[in-house]
Amino acid sequence: MKTTYHSEYLKLQEVYIKPVKDAFVSDINISEQWKALNYLSRPNFDNALDEYKVFQNYFLDRNIKTHTFPYDEKVQIDSMYCRDASIATDFGMIICNMGKGGRINEPQSHLEIYKANNIPILGTIEAPGTLEGGDVAWLDSTTLAVGHTYRTNLEGIEQLKDLLEPKGIDVVVAELPHYKGKSDVFHLMSILSPVDKDLAVVYSPLMPIKFRNELLNRGFQLIEVPDAEFESMGCNVLATAPRQCLMVAGNPKTKLLLEQAGCNVTTYKGEDISVKGGGGPTCLTRPMLRGN
Repeated sequence: MKTTYHSEYLKLQEVYIKPVKDAFVSDINISEQWKALNYLSRPNFDNALDEYKVFQNYFLDRNIKTHTFPYDEKVQIDSMYCRDASIATDFGMIICNMGKGGRINEPQSHLEIYKANNIPILGTIEAPGTLEGGDVAWLDSTTLAVGHTYRTNLEGIEQLKDLLEPKGIDVVVAELPHYKGKSDVFHLMSILSPVDKDLAVVYSPLMPIKFRNELLNRGFQLIEVPDAEFESMGCNVLATAPRQCLMVAGNPKTKLLLEQAGCNVTTYKGEDISVKGGGGPTCLTRPMLRGN
């Protein structure tokens, strides 16, 4: 079996997560942080624990090798959204530099865990460059899409290119719009979730024309998320195998469109671990190894 880190849809074999108990820690901790981190409303700790148990069991029940980032006093509740602090490549991990100030210590936290587990490091994004993992998505094994956003700046993108282009990786840049501004969590993967080699969930109203055409030219069929299901994270879909999808409950139209395209869709209640903090299943995971 061929395995790679360069995929968003091949069968997931290995993943890192940050359990909510080690990110939220307590109701007191949540109360001190949620407003400054721009959550929609205050998460409830006990409800979050219940939701996360179901979420985590999805991977355990499928025998996906699941590693955890531990409690770290230097990071905040957003550390649960562990996709953002690092990027997995076949050449080693890329350690990000966060564009959101409250998350600035998360990449170092990831780096320490990777070093302790002998996971190679390809490079680190350095200031003034910023880059967040939610702004990158593999389109195929040699093509990485990256969003130019308020969280990922041009300096960060240039550093990403410097690390990957000499390795034969094509870095495709998507110029994303202002949308709700600098304080909002708006990543490339807010509007793009590849779920097979030729199928992607998208929210076209916020997608650059050039990038959308790039997807079409590559042969992608696009599942168009309806306006009413964008804010409820209808576009944030994690593939654990080709057309095997995990998404937040409460997006029935998008779920039906996926099923009509031949997908098997599992949903989880994510009010406190996903919707309030703006982080769906792709955000809650740092996928590592995949295979076909």
